Amino acid sequence: MLGQKIALFGGTFDPVHIGHISVAADAAEQIGAEKVVFIPAKRSPLKGFLPKGGDEHRLAMIALAIAENEKFEVSDFELNQPAPSYTLETVRKFQRDYASDIAVYWLVGADGVDDLQHWHAIEELIDTCNLCTMCRAGCEPPDYGKFEGIWGRRRVEKLQRNIIQTPLIDASSTEIRRRLAVGDDISDLLHPAVAQYIRRHGLYRSKDRL
Repeated sequence: MLGQKIALFGGTFDPVHIGHISVAADAAEQIGAEKVVFIPAKRSPLKGFLPKGGDEHRLAMIALAIAENEKFEVSDFELNQPAPSYTLETVRKFQRDYASDIAVYWLVGADGVDDLQHWHAIEELIDTCNLCTMCRAGCEPPDYGKFEGIWGRRRVEKLQRNIIQTPLIDASSTEIRRRLAVGDDISDLLHPAVAQYIRRHGLYRSKDRL
């Protein structure tokens, strides 16, 4: 286990789509991570609503989407905790479960950088693990310099070192849910097994189409 790197990928995954899978694989390669663990959240602390898909369904869809990649795993840890989920607690859990010299990376989308200042115990989280910012190809990387006054230079430099570029894939769970609600085709945005699962269970349909 010496020098092992593990990437933790949290989010609502409502539903998990090809963009999630692609950026996770690319991030793992750039980091040199032996494993990526997808961790669906029961509810984000920054969102005032629960995911539409439900815990059991989201967990099942992730398992289907990642089944072909031996580096990928899914964890129900946050789903079994009282909502909302706090990243720091999750990181500490995985650090306890693995060797003491493991390097934990938490994958963050560049579009969520401004929200980091509102995360629970963010300074302690930056110190505890490697917050790795995934910046879409063709987009400007985030400038963490604006946070130096509140987080300090050392933390900002650590964040800047862990910025990576990932593929630009035009997919979002919000748009997928909208298209599913009106009966549009979404086969280009989902793993086939996930699309089949959604159809079989009638997920994300609007009430008018039930």
